[in-house]
Amino acid sequence: MEEKLKRIVEEIGPLDQEAGEQAALRQDQLTKPRGALGVLEGLSIRIAAIQGRSRPRIERKVIFTLAGDHGVAAEGVSAYPAEVTPQMVLNFLTGGAAINVLARQVGAEVVVADLGVDYDFSPPLAPVDLKVAKGTRNLARGPAMSRAEAVRSIMAGIELVEREWGPGLDILGAGDMGIGNTTPSSAVTAVMTGRSAAEVTGRGTGLDDLGLAAKVRTIERALSINRPDPGDGLDVLAKVGGYEIGGLAGVIIGGARRRLPVVLDGFISGAAALIAGSIAPQVKDYLIASHRSVEVGHQAVLENLGLKPLLNLDLRLGEGTGAALGVFLAQAAVALLNEMATFSQAGVSDRENL
Repeated sequence: MEEKLKRIVEEIGPLDQEAGEQAALRQDQLTKPRGALGVLEGLSIRIAAIQGRSRPRIERKVIFTLAGDHGVAAEGVSAYPAEVTPQMVLNFLTGGAAINVLARQVGAEVVVADLGVDYDFSPPLAPVDLKVAKGTRNLARGPAMSRAEAVRSIMAGIELVEREWGPGLDILGAGDMGIGNTTPSSAVTAVMTGRSAAEVTGRGTGLDDLGLAAKVRTIERALSINRPDPGDGLDVLAKVGGYEIGGLAGVIIGGARRRLPVVLDGFISGAAALIAGSIAPQVKDYLIASHRSVEVGHQAVLENLGLKPLLNLDLRLGEGTGAALGVFLAQAAVALLNEMATFSQAGVSDRENL
């Protein structure tokens, strides 16, 4: 299966520079001072280059919310118990969570998938079943998963994209659910960015000072015991990652393979992007950072990926909530590019003609 993943990575092409240049030329002809729409102009040009269309399209939008449990939750690294993971998955499926509300506002679908929840869901109320195992093992005591399981989680994410790409898909968002998952995300971030555990570990669901200090020690122990190789994203994922993190890495790789803009949510999807970028460096060109999370490690992730977030709203929920807002801004940017009149169409004098 690892060979199959390598073949998929090889299918990821570069951005279409010509499409981007054509979009930039059109931006300069629209009825506004050049650069007056700021980040939205650059965003539309980038999406044009990603999609390979000088007039990009954003009609069908999907947020992938991937769920998994974590053995390290036994170390008390979260303020919430592990049973909240399946409870929230059911909340997603009935449309009652924050991601459902925001997705409805932006006209996006939410695809909920079980990558590793320690619970047996049953129809009719069940997520897409791509369960690798019922939760990872405790990374503070040994590897979170085997290398084969890490590959399986990534391939599951790629499969999700393929399912939705077939009927047509223009942009995707990456979201997560998993009690305890800021701990593996901090571990992944520490390894991939070369920062200390203390520098990239936050309070997650609301730990107090003592809880935060214990969480940092847990991550330090995990890194010491497992010694993940920063040059091998699969090794990092296997030793200190999570199944939903691997699944999101697969969503990122699968999206880039199909020339789709991939809108990241916050810290957990950012950690997944570090894994995906290690396996397939070219995916970084396809990433859009929706926001900067309150989680302290997220800034290190964004700097490593070379991404500037669109928003800073003090969000720290996950689920894909920030990604939904980012998808809206991407859609707005593309609409401005496509629907605004040019100076010649509107009969407005351009400064060059004055």
